[in-house]
Order: sequence, then structure tokens, then C-alpha cells
Amino acid sequence: MKLFILNADNSNELTKIAEELSQKKFKVIDEDENFILMRKRRYGNILIQVICLLLALAVSGIFLFINVGYFTYSYLWASPHVLITTEKVGENGEKLEFDSMDEVLKKANAIL
Repeated sequence: MKLFILNADNSNELTKIAEELSQKKFKVIDEDENFILMRKRRYGNILIQVICLLLALAVSGIFLFINVGYFTYSYLWASPHVLITTEKVGENGEKLEFDSMDEVLKKANAIL
């Protein structure tokens, strides 16, 4: 799970970016006056899950374990987390590296 960091210049822009992401089905996990932490849960591609279930019924039960593994991976590790912050420097004094909104949406809508 990679944490994406988006930059906001002020609290108004912070709120604007959070609203834009909430329209893309991101949920707020935590927020403060300087940051908002959001995530979008992914459950995997439904087509892949249906194929695995059909193969489990027709061929072998091992495909059921593959399906559960795929769902677990998608839910726990492939769900993107986004930190929207107004700060420019991390806790250790190093500059933060910011991602773009396109990178965040690409990861949120990825198939695998």
C-alpha cells in the first residue's frame, strides 16, 4: 500500500481536493486543520472473481483460494490511501514529495 501525498496551499484548497476525491468514492479516515487522510477500498475486479468462482465450481476448489487471495490483496494492499496536506516539510525536516491527482486516480481505478 503506497501513501499518495497531495499538496494544498490553504484550507480551502484542502477541502476542495477532499470533495473532489469523495466524489470518486474516497472516504475520510482522519482529518485535522493541516491534513486530511482518505482511502478508497478496492475489492478487486468482479470479472476475475466471477471467473475464479466458476472455475472453482467446475474444475477445482483451489480457484476458490485464489479468489480469496485476490480479494484480500485488493482490499488490504491495493487500496490507495491519500494524504492531502498544507505542510511542505515532513517530521524529520526533509521536503515532502508530492504526487499528482492523475497518479492517485490511476491507482484507484486500476484493474489489478
